[in-house]
Amino acid sequence: MPALLLEILSVYPTLCHATLSQDQSNRVCNALALLQCVASHPDTRMPFINAQIPVYLYPILNNTFKTKPYECLRLTSLGVIGALVKVDDHEVIAYLLKSEVIPLFLRSMDMGSLISKTVATFIVQKIILDDTGLTYICTVPDRFYSLVNMLARMLEALVEQPSPRLLKHIIRCYLRLTDNPSACRVLSTLLPTVLRDGTFNHLLERDVTARRWLHQLLHNIAMANIGYSGPHVGLNRIMGM
Repeated sequence: MPALLLEILSVYPTLCHATLSQDQSNRVCNALALLQCVASHPDTRMPFINAQIPVYLYPILNNTFKTKPYECLRLTSLGVIGALVKVDDHEVIAYLLKSEVIPLFLRSMDMGSLISKTVATFIVQKIILDDTGLTYICTVPDRFYSLVNMLARMLEALVEQPSPRLLKHIIRCYLRLTDNPSACRVLSTLLPTVLRDGTFNHLLERDVTARRWLHQLLHNIAMANIGYSGPHVGLNRIMGM
């Protein structure tokens, strides 16, 4: 593990200046791929977290360069976190929430390649599927609006650059948010029109699960409209904060 961490640390200086070469990126991505194996194995997952190894990936996720070497680092780092959340382990989610890493996932959703956006959205989806994760997002207005605004921006981009897989994760995120009654009421006014007017029907025609999720999402929003007809006054006030 120390040898793998040294490989990761070797690129830190390039995160401030766009000097990362493709060869350097490939070398570190190979180390990250080995870390992903450790993160995904049940016998090493919690020791991996207890050793705070994921924190070493956060500077990579925080960088804003979009060239191929940096995008490879971003995607492979997301792959390590994705391996952690894939198993639906509450301890993993609690660790990620405690480390305040969600803004870094939102950054990847904003500026990453299509596949990086997809993996980052999947990670956020898995976090909010955990009850603690949903509460974490929905009890602080800034967190809630940061996520909802990012999902809306990605939907706008999907109109021009369709991706059924990314769309499915976005829909699932919205649907999960409606499990929180207060968030559902706010979403009744914020849900993008493109999810209501059939814009993405052609992307969902072969995905029964995604269509079912969208139908349930729209149903939940409709029920919220029936139960709450007042003006949108902000999440913090609705939640009594």
